[in-house]
Amino acid sequence: MDSPANPPPHAIGVLGASSMVGACVLSQLVKANMRVRAFSRKASLPGGSQGVDWQTIPAAPARPSLDVAPIPWWICIVPIAALPAHFDWLEAQGIQRIVVLSSTSRFTKDTSSDPLEQAIAQRLADAESQLQTWAESRGIEWVVLRPTLIYQPGQDKNVSEIARFVRRFGFFPVLGKAQGLRQPIHAADVAGACIAALRSPTVANRAYNISGGETLPYRSMVGRIFAAQGRVTRVLSVPLWMFKLAVTLLRCLPRYRQWSAAMAERMNRNLVFDHTEAAQDFGFQPRAFTLEPENRPLSSPHLLSNK
Repeated sequence: MDSPANPPPHAIGVLGASSMVGACVLSQLVKANMRVRAFSRKASLPGGSQGVDWQTIPAAPARPSLDVAPIPWWICIVPIAALPAHFDWLEAQGIQRIVVLSSTSRFTKDTSSDPLEQAIAQRLADAESQLQTWAESRGIEWVVLRPTLIYQPGQDKNVSEIARFVRRFGFFPVLGKAQGLRQPIHAADVAGACIAALRSPTVANRAYNISGGETLPYRSMVGRIFAAQGRVTRVLSVPLWMFKLAVTLLRCLPRYRQWSAAMAERMNRNLVFDHTEAAQDFGFQPRAFTLEPENRPLSSPHLLSNK
């Protein structure tokens, strides 16, 4: 395997390259002078990306003939449950090693009061198992990374949606004391972990939990978001029955169909994961939870966070 100190002689494939984390992966790979072949449902990101060879993911998961140079190393950012549909296609590309993003939601939603969230956790667990079975049966090295709550100002579906609500209404509702611990992880740190794990000669056939560099209560996390908006923190504690009523009404609207009272319940649960093994094995060093004042979020139906 190539030394982590030098770029590999072959291109690195990135599947799901137009995602938030995917864009960070591309940026870091290009800065490291690595050749990149990026695959997404779109031909490229708006405006393109210098130094990246963009390709469109095949619409049908058929196994094509390999008519280009093999791509032995891959980083997969598409939802892990969608990855098995691409197994044959990846084999046709000459895959030898793959790093895949899963989620700590596999563990945080498995006992959720919402059956739909339980199903999400089960799909994540099943997909990880499918990946392992497929890869090991074909001699492919695999690494699964499970990040905690991913954020990137203006782009994520967690922190940025809270910021949007704060800007619009000037307050934010929480359930009870909202002291459940969180470890927000920046998208760039997730991308860095993907690349480091891919290039590490000693990391293979393992799953790692990766979390942010700071652990703080949910209420404090919300307070940081207020501060980034230049606003006085106004957090309103409401009872669970009120959350349930509001969610029931809002889910009648298409934008809020994925909302759940279970999201509020988790505000008082500790969702904490140790990333010591990732630090030891491939040098993972995440930053503390920081937000820039110009944080400007996208519209998203995940107000209370899906983590």
